[in-house]
Order: sequence, then structure tokens, then C-alpha cells
Amino acid sequence: MRKDGGGLIFLMISHPTAQKLQLPFLSDLFSQISNDYPVLKALVPDDIPYDTKSSFSLYINHRKTFTGITDNDRSLTMKKFAELTEQIHNKDSNIAIQELGKQFRSPGHIPICIASEKLLNERKGHTELVISLLQMAGLTPVGSGCEIMGEHGKALPKEDAQNYAKKNNLVFLEGNEIIKAWKQWSK
Repeated sequence: MRKDGGGLIFLMISHPTAQKLQLPFLSDLFSQISNDYPVLKALVPDDIPYDTKSSFSLYINHRKTFTGITDNDRSLTMKKFAELTEQIHNKDSNIAIQELGKQFRSPGHIPICIASEKLLNERKGHTELVISLLQMAGLTPVGSGCEIMGEHGKALPKEDAQNYAKKNNLVFLEGNEIIKAWKQWSK
């Protein structure tokens, strides 16, 4: 992801997982403490061109990482978070939070993005697309992502992304294909 993607590497999680772990949205945290830190009032994300609210939550590192930024450290953090999500599926929220605290620290180098509660019926971002795809496949609702950047500093054009997928023997899906499948699956 780091070498070929170039964008931010992040985790995407389901809304129920975030609720179980009581993970806040960063924008909500910033709003709550903005009287103590006036700079946060100036930085309010109220002009996001593609959405009404940022889906970013906490940034984490697994406790067995060193700096947390190396490929191995980030991979460990993401893998262990997915495993934790599976382990706490049927656990009480308090136990889930304790387990999260045993295994992870914050701040860290892996940002968590929380999918909207109604997934693609509410928002059509990368987080919702991935979590919907995982849900349809019956898999743990934790994904990792990284936007592939082009040489010009913008997102890689679709044709180039298709060529990358073909060259690397990867499946190429467009968002509208996932949305169409979701509409059929979620009836």
C-alpha cells in the first residue's frame, strides 16, 4: 500500500464495532474540548465538499509496535485490530474496551474510519463501500485501505487503476458495482 498506493493507509470499521468499542469521531471530540483549545474551533470541518462529517476516529498502534510507522508495525496494528474485532463480537462493551486498551495505544499511526450506520443507504464513501462488501461476503467488518496516487499528486485515473489491477492480478471493482450489489443484497 505504501509503495504502490502513496495515500493515507487507514482502517475502515463498521458502525456497530465502533459503538461496541465506544470509539468517538474526532470531530466530536474536538468540538467537546474546543473551549479549552480554541484552535479546534478554527479548524471545524464544516466545509467538507463530499460529506457532512468526517468519518475519522482515533489513531492507534498495537502495543507490540516500536514506532508504529514501519510497514511491519502498521501491518501488525491492522491485523491485530481485525482479530480483536472478531474476538469481541459477542462480548460486552466494557470487556471489549478493556481488551482494546490491553492491545492498543492512542495516538498511533493507523487512523480508524467509522462507516455510517446505514452503510451505502446513507453514505457512499470508501469506508462504506468496503464494509458493505465485507458484510455481503460474511467477513469480519474491518478493512484496510489506501488511495492509489498518480504521479501528478492526484488520485490515479480509473484507466491506470484498471491497468494496475490487471498487471497485479487483482480484481477491479467500481463503487457503482458494489452499490448495485448492495441494493440487491440488502433487500
